[in-house]
Amino acid sequence: MSLEMIGITVLWTFLYGYLIVASIDFGAGFFSYYSLLTGQERLINRVIDRYLSPVWEVTNVFLVFFFVGIVGFFPDTAYYYGTALLLPGGVALLLLTIRGSFYAFANYGARKSRIYLFLYGMTGLFIPAALSTVLTISEGGFIRETAEGHVEFLARELFTSPYSWAVVFLALVSVLYISASFLVFYARKAEDEKAYELLRKYSLFWSGPTILASLWVFLALSRHNMVHFQNMVDLAWMFLLSLACFLGAVYLTWWRKAPGWAFVLVMLQFAFAFFGYGASHLPYLLYPYITLQSGLTQPEMGWALVISFIAGLFLLVPSLILLMRLFLFNARYTRGEE
Repeated sequence: MSLEMIGITVLWTFLYGYLIVASIDFGAGFFSYYSLLTGQERLINRVIDRYLSPVWEVTNVFLVFFFVGIVGFFPDTAYYYGTALLLPGGVALLLLTIRGSFYAFANYGARKSRIYLFLYGMTGLFIPAALSTVLTISEGGFIRETAEGHVEFLARELFTSPYSWAVVFLALVSVLYISASFLVFYARKAEDEKAYELLRKYSLFWSGPTILASLWVFLALSRHNMVHFQNMVDLAWMFLLSLACFLGAVYLTWWRKAPGWAFVLVMLQFAFAFFGYGASHLPYLLYPYITLQSGLTQPEMGWALVISFIAGLFLLVPSLILLMRLFLFNARYTRGEE
């Protein structure tokens, strides 16, 4: 495997990790606020708080690794994406700051403040919407390089593109579906049947919009970037496996069976779709300006980054496993006995 393929595979793995961990966090924030509005906070907030307390601090580690790595491996991305992501990136950073302040003041009454809970819940939706613009812009048509060599961001085209809104919608519903699916498993492990039943309804409810949004993205992409769409058709087996995992997860959730395995199927569903999307996007990082080969850094720098990031991955994964064993999968902790 070439250096550029190893580099992008490692970075895509970090981004997938962020997709799963952050989605659980963001969706939990929305469900926490929604339960307050519907008067059901007593049913699920204990389960949500038990999950978020030990996890929120490590959520953004995956995102930091990805952005540092993408600029390190492929320096041209900073030049082309820098202008385009100034607005959505700034918005996402502001929202992450607001969200971080909620955790910082959680022990000083923030969890009981309607204003804080509103900001906490809404940032859980707006952050993935802002970050999803990176994938949209990568498809081309939203950045133009002038004859003088300047990069122009075509904001109007982005905000009026059906494909752009399809990706945003998919990001929103996927966050809620992934989060609800995990919290169903977590509520069952905590032996909280009332929370389990409510979260199970949320999971089943958001499964439908998730699959419909995925189909919308496929259709919109076929009109926006036919080359990428054709590559996805060539990798149809990955997306069919994703659909099979989706059907399996819904089946288990519907019949109240094996919520842990149901969430594993959800992770596999998004893994097949996410890596299928990434593989079909290659060799482009940004249509038509950056490819893996043209944007790669010096080989010496590249191999140093590969070693560093693989070492970081081997450090981060065991840390998460330890965190889960101490808190998330500790029966006494999940039941609130510790």
